[in-house]
Parts: sequence; C-alpha cells; structure tokens
Amino acid sequence: MRIRSAAAAVVGALALSALALPTVQAAPADDVQGDTRISDVIVNNGKSIVVGSSGRTSVTVKFTASDPNGISDAGGILYHGTDVNHNDWGVTLPSCGQHLVTNYTCTFTLKSNSDRPFDVTKNAQAGTWKMWAYALGADGDYRFTDPAKTFKVLRATRLTADASPEPVKKGRTITVTGTLTRANWESHKNIGYGSQPVTLQFRKAGTTKYVHVKNTRSSSSGSLKTTVTASTDGYYRFAYAGSSTAGATNAPGDYIDVR
Repeated sequence: MRIRSAAAAVVGALALSALALPTVQAAPADDVQGDTRISDVIVNNGKSIVVGSSGRTSVTVKFTASDPNGISDAGGILYHGTDVNHNDWGVTLPSCGQHLVTNYTCTFTLKSNSDRPFDVTKNAQAGTWKMWAYALGADGDYRFTDPAKTFKVLRATRLTADASPEPVKKGRTITVTGTLTRANWESHKNIGYGSQPVTLQFRKAGTTKYVHVKNTRSSSSGSLKTTVTASTDGYYRFAYAGSSTAGATNAPGDYIDVR
C-alpha cells in the first residue's frame, strides 16, 4: 500500500537522521490509519530521568503495540521541544521489529556505556520531555502519536554534610557544613548550586528514620552552614527536595558523639 510504504520510509529516514543530527525533523506527528494502537507507554519505570555530569545515562522504555494482523515494526523518539518537528534534541529508540501477534509489548533499552545511550548536551534541555511513538501494522495500517508520553529529565544533584566538633558535650553548639552541587551537562562537571532551599535532618542513634530539624539555604556558591544544639548521639544530614529541572538528593549522614 502506498501510504504504508511512505510511512515506513519516513520512519526509516527518521531513525537514521536522528542518530546523526542533534534535532529530529519531518516526522508524522499525530496520524492514524486503520486499527493499529499504541498503549501503556512507560518511560524509565514512571520516574524522572536524572542525568549526571557525563550527560549520559541508561533508560528503558516500554509500550504495547496492537493490530489484529500483527506489528511489522514500532519505535519512537524521546525529545525536548514543543513537538517532534520543533525540538532542540532527540534520542531515537531502537526498532521493536516484526511481531505477528495481536498485542506485543516492545521494550527499548538505551545504555549509558553503549553507542546508543540516553544523552543530553545542554543544561537548557532539563525539564519536560515528550515521546513520539509509532506502530506499523503488518496489514499496512499505522499509528503515529505525539506526544505518547511526557516525562521529566533532570540534572543530578549531590550533597555533603559534616558535623563538628566530634565528640561534643551536651548543650554545646554543633556546626553542620556541606555543599550542594548540580551536574553541568556542558562542562561535564558538578558545579555549586546556589540559593536553593535545603533541610537539615537528624537520625537518633539506634533508629532508622530521619526527622526534620530546620530549614536553610545554600549560598551563591552552593555551600551550606548551620548550627544546632547537641542533645544526643546520632547522624546529621542535609536533604534537597529537587526542582523542576534538578533531581532530589540526600547527603550521607555524619555521626556525632554527644557526651
């Protein structure tokens, strides 16, 4: 069928161009012929994709492609932009291939240590991403869906915490210092993340749950410093809840011995 051939040609050309170029263009954004369906789309197990300073990570995508006559192929593109034809970066999924069953769950794996990772190049690419998906029926039917899913891609953050002095007498002042950093996808370094709300938490020795102590904020360079009164043995840490473009993180707990 002529339309079927045209659709296959577009998808084939798209897969090649997306691997070589920073943007994806000329994709059939949202179209359907016949009874081919796409459902149950899951990106990264439903969690935000958090990417470190390398700009690369591993991501798994799944969706069910359906057609009474089977599926000749299915796939998609994860992209940052208004739609698949107006984006500033896109990552092409591998082909699902032919499966002559009515319903088939395609699993696409992007591995950080391979030549097909999930990757980003600009800090401005953090935030909301979308997925364009296609399924081609074995009988010539097809479906293109944009967006098939929206999800978050976030810059990874890190926190440190150091409580001193150690040991400390009960009733004396404890100073907790640390640093909040955020992945820079352009320099490939972790840079101080300034003016961010951070909480100080405490876990009493012999327990498993951290409790809120006080709120603080990172300096313009990402440094943290706050004080508390020594009361009992336990662990202090800083916690960052994340933002629309940065992931959440907790510092490892630092033990303080109160005597």
